[in-house]
Amino acid sequence: MKIKTITCHEVYNHGASLQEHALLKYLDSLGHQSEAIHYKPPYLDKHLSLWNISNNRYKKNPIIKLAYILAKLPVRLRDLKRKKAFDRFSENHIKSGKRLYQSNHELKATLPEADAYICGSDQIWNSLFENGKDPAFYLDFVPEDKLKISYAASFAIDDIADNLKPFVEEKVKHLNHVSVRETSALDILKRINIDQATQVLDPVFLLDKEYWSDNFVFPINEKYILIYDFDSNELIKKTALKLASKNRLKIFTVNKNINYADSNYWLKGPEHFLSLLANAQLVISNSFHAVAFSLIFKKQFLVFNRQEKINTRMRDLLSLLSISHLMINESNADEASLQPIESYKTINESINRSIDISKKFLDEALN
Repeated sequence: MKIKTITCHEVYNHGASLQEHALLKYLDSLGHQSEAIHYKPPYLDKHLSLWNISNNRYKKNPIIKLAYILAKLPVRLRDLKRKKAFDRFSENHIKSGKRLYQSNHELKATLPEADAYICGSDQIWNSLFENGKDPAFYLDFVPEDKLKISYAASFAIDDIADNLKPFVEEKVKHLNHVSVRETSALDILKRINIDQATQVLDPVFLLDKEYWSDNFVFPINEKYILIYDFDSNELIKKTALKLASKNRLKIFTVNKNINYADSNYWLKGPEHFLSLLANAQLVISNSFHAVAFSLIFKKQFLVFNRQEKINTRMRDLLSLLSISHLMINESNADEASLQPIESYKTINESINRSIDISKKFLDEALN
């Protein structure tokens, strides 16, 4: 089949890029011809932009607007290296259509031709952000006679606002086959009268450790803890510094604002992220995909909550695998160790069962 996928595309995030690649690669391995839709609405098109002004109060006065841009310009020019690294990854590993679409209306007006359409994965239905309210991410633009599937779509939150429930119910019922990534997402769907949904794993689990290692991982001959922290979390900092000192390890990070790391790889692309993670002695993060790849590479890891209310992703995955003790908070931080996982045997058995369910869902939906 000819398959088109739609997800948050070119948002310069490691997890977003890798999950998009993984779904396309797995579909190709089944013998299909897959391609991502080049969909970038204005609200997703401002990442690493030189001229973006995120605060509206700076937009009103032309002089203040110019001063704001000039003040930000040196850092933004440096960050273009990150953009280039991600653009190279997309060019080499994410096949997408050349036509740029910027709205659901444009997609309806000039439909990207395919036999089947898949929305997912990642936080495409997270209504805290604009993409969760965008009908395009529910395949609203696809005609009724075409096959429409969601794969591992994520709400990333425990519930959606009451005023959004009719919208989400209508759009999801439009799909032929529905799968979501979290247990909490199944609960959300049940509350809006959608019972026929399957819980599946993120697309990165559809490809095995050997695939990721052979294609993206290079050796790093140092001993270190990897930090992937979106919030500059003080508890993560305290835990990392303690464990690094106790075990004579360096601290590496891929986050821009982490100032206590020995080395910072913010400007590097997804390949470097995977290599840093695969070679780390311990991974400390509040990132879903850092958790996912820690599991794939069988790493020792610790998980912390995000400040934003988008923790269902990590929480539900840990619960599914019966390793919720890896979620660290103030009450158990003192117990954190370099080797919190004694054995991967039971974890691997649970992951393999969920991978089988995930592949079966896709195979049956597409057939």
